Amino acid sequence: MTLALLHASARRLLERWTPPDADAEASLNLMLELLDLGPRVMLRDGHVDHFTASTLVLDSAGERVLLCLHGRLGRWVQVGGHCEPGDPSLAAVALREATEESGIRGLRMLAEPIGLDIHEVHCSAGPSRHFDVRFVAVAPPDAEPRLSAESADLAWFPVGALPAPLASGTAKLVPPALAALALAPRADTPASASGPASAPASASGPAYASAGAAGPAGAPNGLRPGGSRRAP
Repeated sequence: MTLALLHASARRLLERWTPPDADAEASLNLMLELLDLGPRVMLRDGHVDHFTASTLVLDSAGERVLLCLHGRLGRWVQVGGHCEPGDPSLAAVALREATEESGIRGLRMLAEPIGLDIHEVHCSAGPSRHFDVRFVAVAPPDAEPRLSAESADLAWFPVGALPAPLASGTAKLVPPALAALALAPRADTPASASGPASAPASASGPAYASAGAAGPAGAPNGLRPGGSRRAP
């Protein structure tokens, strides 16, 4: 995979996404403008402003959320991180980072983002802004997370009793994550004309994405058909 393919995949994903409110639409337009600068904006060392992807991991019942205590920020956040040159899509970035930071294999990533966030950070290269595309994933039953070196702690929390101190953007992800989970097919849903529920998502595919998925063409509060650039 080349960086150009990751960049093109990100544009397709964002051009189809329907923002739920005015703040999300403003973030979306800024992200599309950043993509106009070229593929280097996908990497942390490619541009001062760059794309990242994060994942709110839910348990199989949708009753708990997995959060990590960020070592530098000292706040509980969803798992996530930077793109790498070999990543085929932002969904793949989110899934890779979620697997690495949670230690859970077999996460099922929903193909459409549940939110966008632009925030200032201090990366290894200095002050910058993360243009974060946020997803939701479902853990297998009885999944046991394993703490990675990237976090100070890692734990499950009831969706109605999140820990403190909590990153401000993390709490906002819970309602759309639960809504997306309610609309998604179950992992054991029989195959249909559009393919099995766990197959890689495509322009007409199912709601669950594999590591290389670019996302479906239509879903409530998700991707919109057409793929044309949104008006500023």
